[in-house]
Amino acid sequence: MRHGEVHNPEGVLYGRLPGYHLSELGRAMADRVAEHLAGHDVTHVVASPLERAQETAAPIAKAHGLDIATDDRLIEAENTFEGKTFGVGDGALRRPANWKYLVNPFRPSWGEPYADQAARMLAALAAARDAARGHEAVCVSHQLPVWIVRSFVERRRLWHDPRRRQCTLASLTTFTYEGDRIVSVGYTEPALDLVPAHLHAGAARSKGDGQGKAFGA
Repeated sequence: MRHGEVHNPEGVLYGRLPGYHLSELGRAMADRVAEHLAGHDVTHVVASPLERAQETAAPIAKAHGLDIATDDRLIEAENTFEGKTFGVGDGALRRPANWKYLVNPFRPSWGEPYADQAARMLAALAAARDAARGHEAVCVSHQLPVWIVRSFVERRRLWHDPRRRQCTLASLTTFTYEGDRIVSVGYTEPALDLVPAHLHAGAARSKGDGQGKAFGA
C-alpha cells in the first residue's frame, strides 16, 4: 500500500525526512483501506520506518489484531533534492547548482538508482511473503519504490515520466505468488473517492514521494 496524504503545507519534497505525518484526509484514506482489507486473510503487516507509512499501517494492523513490523527496505527513495521545493514550473531546472544532479535521468543521477530500489523492494516483498506464507501480507511503502518494483516485475523500463505512475495515494499494488514466484500483479484504489482528482493514477505530480500475497505501495 502507498501511504495516505501527508500534511505538507510548504510543498517540500520531504523524502526520508522525519516529522511528516498523515493529514486528516490521509488518516481517512488509511481507515478506508483497512475497511477494504477487513475480510482478507492478512497475517502480517509491515511498513517503512517513516511516520506516514507507520500511521497508514496502523488501522490495518488493528483490524487484524496484529503488530506492525518495520522493514527499512520499504523506505522512500533517496533524493538529492530532499527538503527543497522541486517541481514543474518552480525554476529548479534553471538553477546551475542543480544541473550536475540532472545529467542522467535513466539512473537517476539525482538519487537512489532505480535498480537498487527494485532490488530492495523485491527483498522486502519476499520477506513479507515468507512471514505470511499461505496467507496475505500488507506492506506500506511509498510511490516511487512501489512503481519501480512493479515496473521491474512487469518487465518495463525503470526510467519513466513521474506523471504516468499508476500509484495513487492509499492505493494497493498486489503481487500474487505461487511458491516463491510472482505470477500476477494487480492494482486497486479503495480510497479513490477521497483522493483529490489531480492526484489520481496517471495524473500524479507528487511532491514528497517523495504488496501467500503481498500488497505494496
